[in-house]
Amino acid sequence: MISAGDFRNGITIEFEGNVYQIIEFQHVKPGKGAAFVRTKLKNIINGGVVEKTFRPTEKCPQARIDRKDMQYLYSDGDLFNFMDTETYDQIALNTETVGDALKFVKENEMVKICSYNGSVFAIEPPLFVELEITDTEPGFKGDTATGATKPAIVETGAKVMVPLFVSQGEVIKIDTRTGEYLSRV
Repeated sequence: MISAGDFRNGITIEFEGNVYQIIEFQHVKPGKGAAFVRTKLKNIINGGVVEKTFRPTEKCPQARIDRKDMQYLYSDGDLFNFMDTETYDQIALNTETVGDALKFVKENEMVKICSYNGSVFAIEPPLFVELEITDTEPGFKGDTATGATKPAIVETGAKVMVPLFVSQGEVIKIDTRTGEYLSRV
């Protein structure tokens, strides 16, 4: 059990039959009346965000989220297959569970599988990936002063906006949280 006075960003709690992750919290002490904690909670199962207020003495059970490193093997239709590299156990997850998480992940790369009570609800790709550009238009000499970008397709099929000087066949570094180009490798 965790009291509302001890809330921090990233903590997961069970509240009203759902599991929530605390996105934002704020301790409020008005001039008149009792103090309270204002929170923004994200439902980890369906992704919905709600705002709730708690008394600082209110207690909620803390939810235990398991994160396990697994290797992404391959996709088979609308199923994505993963393997535990320690036990060699394999699991298959559907497109609904995976979502856009594998947009920048190549086969045989490691990802984190997040589960609650044995049911998988999310996949966390590595923070940064290095991918080769398979298709992009050539840049024109002299266009680099404006900081302009152009679309490029990487080897996983995802579309990324890159600077004009980047050409086809180059390997680039991408931030998977934002999908932004970081640098050439």
